[in-house]
This record gives sequence, structure tokens and C-alpha cells, in this order.
Amino acid sequence: MSIRRRVLGVFSRRPALGGWGLLFPGGVWLLVFFALPMLLMLGVSLMPRGTYGGVEPGFTLEHYRRFVDPVYLQVLWRTVMWAGITTAICLLVGYPLAWAIAASRKHRAFLLFLVVLPFWTSFLVRTFAMIFLLRDTGLINSALLGLGVIREPVALLYTPFAVLSGLVYGFLPLMVLPIYASLEKLDPAMLEAAELLGARPVARFIRVALPLSLPGVIAGILLVFVPSIGSFLTADLLGGAKQVMIGNLVQNQFTSARNWPFGAAASFAVMALVLVAVWLTLRIRDRDDPEAAR
Repeated sequence: MSIRRRVLGVFSRRPALGGWGLLFPGGVWLLVFFALPMLLMLGVSLMPRGTYGGVEPGFTLEHYRRFVDPVYLQVLWRTVMWAGITTAICLLVGYPLAWAIAASRKHRAFLLFLVVLPFWTSFLVRTFAMIFLLRDTGLINSALLGLGVIREPVALLYTPFAVLSGLVYGFLPLMVLPIYASLEKLDPAMLEAAELLGARPVARFIRVALPLSLPGVIAGILLVFVPSIGSFLTADLLGGAKQVMIGNLVQNQFTSARNWPFGAAASFAVMALVLVAVWLTLRIRDRDDPEAAR
């Protein structure tokens, strides 16, 4: 038998494991770098804290009960509120932008390039750029002072406005891209048919464009809301010590406070909140789009 026939025979054979063989590498990766660390953190969250940090042998639910303290619930509420506001602003700004990109034929590639361009730099660098914009001697205050709009610098940095601005700036492309992907597939003939049937622009958008782009909207909401809840760098650099989010709380417990069990418990509480939000979002999607549920 020739070498060519041997090679073709090897590649023409059906894999012994079938489809499971294709899932094996990814499954091993998820098991080693996701499932096992999650189980380790779960075990740590159920163990007593050591005297000098770390953990001690034993079992306790104290750290989960401690998370119900009003102080930490306020931090959690602030995080959810800011993540929701960030998602709403990104949706209000990102949908028209995605619509304009999808409607543009001549400049579509250039506009997409501008949307993706921030990802070419580190998130940390972009956050520091926001500091130079929002500080008392930054570009915004300097421009307002130069125009005579204000007489003294406005406190923009280390405020909720600064944190929300940083979150929106960082996650806006994650809203634009999936919505654009849905709008780009929208058949203009459907809008023209609605117009011929007497539908006004608002009715055409609500009854035709919005339902067809709903998968992109839901994907954008998830892509913005979930990382906004876990974000800690933006609140740390732009919000200061007063604007603490749940991510900052978890980070402090694992670093300066050296309370690993409570940090792990807080992480699992946030994870449960995120899973509930994702489940509700997918339920809404499946209710509005029965085909997606199949």
C-alpha cells in the first residue's frame, strides 16, 4: 500500500470518541481552570478564618451570614444600581450608533474600526486617560474654564459620575457590536413593506426593527451588565475610597484584610446574583422569541 493511501486512510477514519472527542480538550480546560478553582473557593468560603489570615479546618456559614449585614448589602445595591445604569446608558447610546453603522454603506468599515479601536489599548490605560479628563486640571475643567462657563473647577473625579463615565466608556463597544450584528442582517424590504402598509417611523421601529434586533440587544445587555457588576478597577481609580463596588470589597478581602473566607463568600453571592440576572434575561428572550428556545 502506498504512503498516500495510508495517509488518506488515517484521515478518513471516524474518530473513536465521535463528538465527545471534540469536547474533550475544552472540557479538560474548563475542569482544571474553572470547575476546580470554583470548588476550592467554595470550600474556603465554608471554613473559619485563620488568626493571621488564611483558613483553618472546620465548617461555618458565618461568612455568608456576615454578607447580609446592611453595610455590605448597601455595597451590593450600589453595584447592581450602577451596573444597571451603565447598561441602560450603553443601550441608549449604543443602539443608535449601531443603527447608524448598519445603515452606512460607504463608511461602515471605518465606523466599526472606531468602535473596536479602544480594545487595542489596555483597560488600565483607558481608565487612567479618564483621570486626565476628569481631574480638576483635566481637559473638561480646562475647557469649561476657558469658555467662561465655570469660575472654578468642578469636582468630577472621585464621584459616582466618574465611575459611571468610566464604566460606560469601557463597555460601550460590547453593546454596539452585537446590536450591529443583528441590525446588519435586517432586510430593508421589511421596513419598506411596513412603510407601504402605513406604519410610521416609530411604529416601524417598535414592531419591525426592534423585535428582529432583540437577540443582539439581549446579548449586549449581558455583555455589559455582567462585567460591570464584577468591575473593581474603574471604581478604585475613578471613584476613590467612597465609591466602593462589590469587586473592590472582594479584592480588599483577599489582599489587605486577608479574610479569604469572606472574600470567597462575597464572590459566590455576586455569582448567584449574576446567574439570576442571566436566567431572567434568557427567559425574556425565549418568551419574546420562541424560535430561540428550541
